[in-house]
Amino acid sequence: MPPTLPYGSWPSPISAADVAAGSHPVDGARFVGDEIWWLERMPGEAGRSAVRRLGDGEPETLLPAPWDARSRVHEYGGGAWTATDSGILVFVEKTDQRVWALSPSDTAPHPLTPPGLGMRFGELSLVGDEVWAVRETHAAVGHVTPRDIVAIPLDGSAADDAAAIRSVVAGSDFVAYPRVSPDGARLAWIAWDHPRMAWDGAELRVGSLVDGRVTKWEAVAGGPTESALQPEWTDAAELTFVSDRTGWWNLYRWSDGEVTALAPAEAETGGPLWNLGIRWFLPLPGGRILAVRTVGSDALVLLDPASGALRALPSEATSRVLLDDARGSRVLLRGAGARSFGGLWLLDLDDPDPRPTLVRGAVDAAPDAAWLPAARAVTVDGPHGPVHAFAYAPTSPVAVAPDGELPPCLVLVHGGPTAHASGGASLEVAFFTSRGIGVLDVNYGGSTGYGRAYRERLSGQWGVVDRDDVVAAASGLASQGLADGARLAIRGGSAGGWTALCALTASDRFAAGISRYGVADLRALAADTHDFEARYLDGLVGALPEAEDVYIDRSPLSHLDRFTTPMLIEQGLDDAVVPPAQSEAVRDALAAKGIAHAYLAFEGESHGFRRAETIVRCLQAELAFLGRVLGFEPLDVPALALDAVDPGC
Repeated sequence: MPPTLPYGSWPSPISAADVAAGSHPVDGARFVGDEIWWLERMPGEAGRSAVRRLGDGEPETLLPAPWDARSRVHEYGGGAWTATDSGILVFVEKTDQRVWALSPSDTAPHPLTPPGLGMRFGELSLVGDEVWAVRETHAAVGHVTPRDIVAIPLDGSAADDAAAIRSVVAGSDFVAYPRVSPDGARLAWIAWDHPRMAWDGAELRVGSLVDGRVTKWEAVAGGPTESALQPEWTDAAELTFVSDRTGWWNLYRWSDGEVTALAPAEAETGGPLWNLGIRWFLPLPGGRILAVRTVGSDALVLLDPASGALRALPSEATSRVLLDDARGSRVLLRGAGARSFGGLWLLDLDDPDPRPTLVRGAVDAAPDAAWLPAARAVTVDGPHGPVHAFAYAPTSPVAVAPDGELPPCLVLVHGGPTAHASGGASLEVAFFTSRGIGVLDVNYGGSTGYGRAYRERLSGQWGVVDRDDVVAAASGLASQGLADGARLAIRGGSAGGWTALCALTASDRFAAGISRYGVADLRALAADTHDFEARYLDGLVGALPEAEDVYIDRSPLSHLDRFTTPMLIEQGLDDAVVPPAQSEAVRDALAAKGIAHAYLAFEGESHGFRRAETIVRCLQAELAFLGRVLGFEPLDVPALALDAVDPGC
């Protein structure tokens, strides 16, 4: 019989260092010749992203340190590398945002674009002897940041001559998904303008190419209230794409000027375009289409448009699933599962029983399954409608709680606010649950994965609907006897940090709060944030200056008298999305009121922590903080000093 120990004080084999060092997210895979290459974050190398390939059973690093393949287009990047079948690696270097190339015979990369002109590049692809990309130029003053689709010579002739970079098409605030038709005669792309985000309304445009430039174009789908995404040519005159015109992102086909729905369903094949180049479907030889479908969790489906046949495919990957590349019947995809930490998977659709097999796991050494909690989909009634979430119960093979004790619970609030929690295995979640702390991952109104109406529940109501939904979800879990209602904590990052702060200043539901680079002042966010999100708040809150009173009233910093809850604040000092001033203002407000708090600032970290030492410090501090405030003794983590410590803590 396992020993009886209080929740939160259970011994665990999963350390913060295990979470940081053992987790190396895999991104953007592709077939290169006969090999499989991918992008992998290296937490032990200052969080840089390296291109790697599968060697003799072990990964080999192709892009050596200190090179870091990471685009900063839109600040969130995407599509930071590509490669020729002969093995020439083309990538965006994080530090200067130039495009570089590394041939198999090279000892070091050589530049393809010039320095010092404020240009950034993303969503790289090869078209003949050119690299096509999305470019944004930061030489302009203020929020106006020009963007266009460009062609960069692969021969390096533009390294010292910016004029050698050809602008293919511009004319909108934002562009994405440049796709050249198989005959080279046309270009398809996605375009949208301020104040909309791509998930609010974006157009699919098709233009004629003359001497490598678009001479005229037409919008074939999308618009102010329709989000079109990911065009893919299936032949020289036919496009498959995603649109949410029915309220769900579904597949459509454009041919001969007509748009036709492909297997419509109340499920999502699509998502928010935070990162350039992400794919939710892949056209395959013979006309078939492999697609991701999401309603809460993810599923793989194989569609034959000619017959209309649709087949669900068995897959361990049911969370955060994206499709990367196809070569014949072989497909590369990413994702996690309910009991699998996931990573990069290979699926051969010609197998008699096609199932994805793991190529590169996102975790080096997974703990025994007995330590992993099973995600349970839950739905609770909230004041604005049903609220969806995934609950993870405390899970340990070596400890049980005293009879009658209810566990503390950490409520997670994702960012975006259009992101989506999908119930996959997480080493970070297991770090808490294995110690006897429950976790509730909430998809509040505004989250993707449940259709446009659920997403638009947040329109004009950011700081209200999301706040109420996380409070309702936490209260629902406590009312079911699955968590101690007096020991609920909330943690959010970025937009999730905003929701956490709003919940802490408008409700007494939570006993502790953790904010990672959270938004605290809407007017400051509108003034300080980068161009990609410069008008995001128009839809979430209202346009300035007309809605200034709403901005003031909703901002937690406008209600200093409502800060009564102990807090841990974590902030990257290089964050351009939510500048440190926001977190510092919260810290100062807590200090002024004498509320117990800790503030951790990290040099070299931006929006989202990448370095192993940062991740370790945050997780250890969070566990120590929760123990200090919620009244349990965590094992094997350093104590955390709190400023302005209340005697009750």
